[in-house]
Amino acid sequence: MFFRLKLVFKVLILACLHSFVSSNEQGDALIALKASLNDSANQLSSWNPNMVDPCTWTKVTCDDNKNVIYVSLSALGFSGVLSPKIGALKTLQTLSLQRNAISGAIPEEFGNLTNLTMLDLDNNRLTGEIPPSLGNLPKLQFLYLSQNNLTGTIPDSLSHLASLTEIQLGSNGLSGQIPGGLFKVPKYNFTGNHLNCGINVPQRCASDSVGSSNKSKIGTVLGIIVGIVCLLVFGGLLLLFWKGRHKGYRREVFVDVAGEVDRRIPFGQLKRFSWRELQLATDTFNEKNLLGQGGFGKVYKGVLSDNTKIAVKRLTDYESPGGDAAFQREVEMISVAVHRNLLRLIGFCTTPTERLLVYPFMQNLSVAYRLREIKPGEPVLDWSTRKRVALGTARGLEYLHEHCNPKIIHRDVKAANVLLDEDFEAVVGDFGLAKLVDVRKTNVTTQVRGTMGHIAPEYLSTGKSSERTDVFGYGIMLLELVTGQRAIDFSRLEEEDDVLLLDHVKKLEREKRLDDIVDRNLNKHYNIQEVEMMIQVALLCTQSSPEDRPLMSEVVRMLEGEGLAERWEEWQHVEVNRRQEYERLQRRFDWGEDSIYNQNAVELSGGR
Repeated sequence: MFFRLKLVFKVLILACLHSFVSSNEQGDALIALKASLNDSANQLSSWNPNMVDPCTWTKVTCDDNKNVIYVSLSALGFSGVLSPKIGALKTLQTLSLQRNAISGAIPEEFGNLTNLTMLDLDNNRLTGEIPPSLGNLPKLQFLYLSQNNLTGTIPDSLSHLASLTEIQLGSNGLSGQIPGGLFKVPKYNFTGNHLNCGINVPQRCASDSVGSSNKSKIGTVLGIIVGIVCLLVFGGLLLLFWKGRHKGYRREVFVDVAGEVDRRIPFGQLKRFSWRELQLATDTFNEKNLLGQGGFGKVYKGVLSDNTKIAVKRLTDYESPGGDAAFQREVEMISVAVHRNLLRLIGFCTTPTERLLVYPFMQNLSVAYRLREIKPGEPVLDWSTRKRVALGTARGLEYLHEHCNPKIIHRDVKAANVLLDEDFEAVVGDFGLAKLVDVRKTNVTTQVRGTMGHIAPEYLSTGKSSERTDVFGYGIMLLELVTGQRAIDFSRLEEEDDVLLLDHVKKLEREKRLDDIVDRNLNKHYNIQEVEMMIQVALLCTQSSPEDRPLMSEVVRMLEGEGLAERWEEWQHVEVNRRQEYERLQRRFDWGEDSIYNQNAVELSGGR
């Protein structure tokens, strides 16, 4: 028996040592990366070599076993080079370093990242050749190396990556012949290089290319293609004409705007959809496919011809100054905001009368739906998921405010605009849309964009928004997560005067009735200390003075357990003084008809 216990303890100790060594090795690799990137602005201050566990560091995400799986250092202004020690992160799935000023070569050691699914090094100053070792990454799906200074040939090894679904190598100094296997990748871009796209026939180097490897067959192939296209076009026109006669469709439905072709925008890597393509995907924007609607328009579920599920936002009030060109520039600016907690923009469509944005479909819909609109039999959003949503949303907003240049202000942060992916991770949607619409054209009495109950007081009074107005909206969203309730609920008038959720929670918090605040659907399956922490962060975010509200980076740290206690103690002191002043003024005006004379008498009788 004693021997068995010793054996068990030995196994446990070895397991702990293995975990420690693993974390230490991962931490060393990340510290080496930080040092090589010249973090002169100390943006990675939390990457502390004295802290063994890198899972607590900003921009780093780990799985349940404390393995680093996600590192995103996009658009942080880093120079320097890439450390070869990053190859030690064997569990890493996503490495995102795009839009910096990183120079030097891509280390061969990147070929050791055998669990990597995405490598994004776009928009840097990388030189040298693409290492053939990248062909050793069996799970790699997305390879982005565009807009660098890479030279040499494209390694044949890349064409053997069975999982590769997109490769972007445009705007480099690459030469030689493109490996034929890469043309089988669903999405590719080799433009802006000195490449030979085929053996005998120069093919187009974008993913809509059509070519032949036999020069003698070009005329035949082209003839067949032209004939098929003509038949399809003629047949399509007949079909559409017949449908128009029988269903009363408007003529403009069937004719795409000139120039509205399927092309890629190099800057944002967006697809420009045709009107007809989105009309077919949504069954002519059938109301049965309506996912929701808000101040910016309606959102429809759609399915593309390749069975990709999408969400199409049909904008209202879209007439921005400068028309189509201005709209496209703004769309491109939004498209470069890439973060795991931000909704990725796939593409857009413009016609003389329409502006549409296309996003991936989020199968778990929105946080608001999961809190208040679930159908019988659907699971309730549990407490651990709500915590992840709070932190993920904060990280997404932090990226918009502090890592985008120019920064992006959301203007309508709420549970309905936070979507949930297949893993119930928070994805912030609708960011930047206020810049896409004409604020002068609106059907409300103010130019303020947003939802009542979520709008900061200074935004309502001045019409001017800032990142602190987003912080206010985020605070209200935290209260939605905790309570499951709407920001404004007139049913509370039957029991109390607090129609606003914020006032309702403040009252219950003062009375120390935290359990009465929490969503009853949780059935008491929550940690009351964590509830208290989330409420405290929410109340700090919703202070009346925007200068007193924390930055989103500070919110992230508070949710991670850093600096909340001090900030909360300071807020309580200010709040007590404010409430006492308010009550004093209330007493002053509640004295009745003789209040002025009574007040004068009090003042005259005081000490001199």
